[in-house]
Amino acid sequence: MLRTLSAPRPLYSLPIVILTTLSLTAQLHTATHPAKQPTSALKTASQTENVSPAPQTLLPDTFAGWQLTGTPEQSTQASAADAGDAVPLQEYGFIRYEAAKYTRDDGSLSVKAMDFGDATGAFGAFTFYRRPTMSDVDIGGGGAFDGTRVLFWSGTTLVDAKFEHITPMSAGELRDLVTQLPKPIGNQATLPTLPRYLPPQHLQSETLRYAIGPQSYRMSGGVLPPELVDFGRSAEAVTAEYNALGGIGTLTIINYPDSDIAVDRLHAIQAYFASHGSSQYPWTPALTNSNPAAILVRRSGPLLAVSSGSYTSGAANELLQRVHYEVVVTMGHEKQSVSDPRLVAQIILDVAFLVGIFALIAIVLGVFLSAGRAALQRARNKSGLPEDGSSEFIRLNLK
Repeated sequence: MLRTLSAPRPLYSLPIVILTTLSLTAQLHTATHPAKQPTSALKTASQTENVSPAPQTLLPDTFAGWQLTGTPEQSTQASAADAGDAVPLQEYGFIRYEAAKYTRDDGSLSVKAMDFGDATGAFGAFTFYRRPTMSDVDIGGGGAFDGTRVLFWSGTTLVDAKFEHITPMSAGELRDLVTQLPKPIGNQATLPTLPRYLPPQHLQSETLRYAIGPQSYRMSGGVLPPELVDFGRSAEAVTAEYNALGGIGTLTIINYPDSDIAVDRLHAIQAYFASHGSSQYPWTPALTNSNPAAILVRRSGPLLAVSSGSYTSGAANELLQRVHYEVVVTMGHEKQSVSDPRLVAQIILDVAFLVGIFALIAIVLGVFLSAGRAALQRARNKSGLPEDGSSEFIRLNLK
């Protein structure tokens, strides 16, 4: 008869159980009865929480020979930066504002700076404030000037500088200011990709406007009613004027998070256009003053392209056909279009090459293992073991 014997528990398990119990008891006591801190420590912690570190100033004390005079004006209210355009600034992600005056032997300079949450907001605000009469200037991420005023953006900051006497060196002096502005970190430096879809031919770049909210779109001269665009669905819109296409007009491109939303808005816009400006669905002044044949809409993926103005029907359709959505793969700061045939062919070749390598490895492993097994079998035969493979099993004759 067989007996089932249980192995004795080692003696050291008892201290472990005791220590574990004591540890759990101490943790429970700490959770239910937190330790009291000294009153002085509590006061110090409270004072530390109430004192937040001062943010980095937007504007430096000196740059390119310009010296700060007086105390800069600072505010976190968009109305302080621009009372009439506070709502659009908030849509762009306004954070704070700073204004300062600088002097030098040859005159004075007034600088206003606005800080936004990311480069998208700074770029959008730049397009909002830029006037078509301003000329391009290479400062920061982009700039424009009209003789005495220079407007530019860099990183998350929009700067508006007014010179008492502008000189050929003024642009270089502002580039020195750019090096001292706060630098964006991580995703803060990401720019919107929507303006890339504007066809470059015949584009009047000084008329480009980028909006991410209803007020910034409406106040930038948007062609469609903001409620029809439906910015509540995370829409973004870019508008620009084109010439030499059988007339002068505006191209509007709206981007939605996915194609389903774009299809829904496409149907809504088509119904709005079909109303022909009825009293129930009145058209905007931009559409009323347009050639009806030029008022067209086209969808490409999540993008909606709308044409308006004095174009002919053929010219408007040609402009819309140039708007083509492409899936963009982002790796770091480099972007490649998946719709590029050469890139697609290269990806297919790389995948085929990788599959071939794995297939070759599988074949080599199969041959190696088969040869090894055959060699092992021959070695056993030479040692006098049976060839039927019965030696591979151990038989126990238990009674």
